[in-house]
Amino acid sequence: MTDKSLSNWVALSDKMLVGQIGAFVRHHRLEQNKTQNTLAHEAGISRSTLSLLERGETVTLATLIRVLRVLDQLQVMDAFVVEQRISPLMLAKIQKEKRQRAREKQDGDTTKHDW
Repeated sequence: MTDKSLSNWVALSDKMLVGQIGAFVRHHRLEQNKTQNTLAHEAGISRSTLSLLERGETVTLATLIRVLRVLDQLQVMDAFVVEQRISPLMLAKIQKEKRQRAREKQDGDTTKHDW
């Protein structure tokens, strides 16, 4: 996402954002030549719930996920992936703590080996 598109999303009201989601669902439903009845049945929801979603009305997140799954559009979930990142300071600390050399056994070492 570019800074420009981010600012466009930020400028939209919540109602307009939900409307965009509904338009996305409707677009992909029509692109796949599915009726609301067909998609609703495949997603396990009522046609009226799907209609609410497409009109930008309130539906549950679970409903949206069911519809995205049936439309084979779950790739939008990539936007929600949280990547673990290590700060440069933490990486330096980890590198410093790594063993740099091997030690030979000392005479008093009582470790038993089954080799």
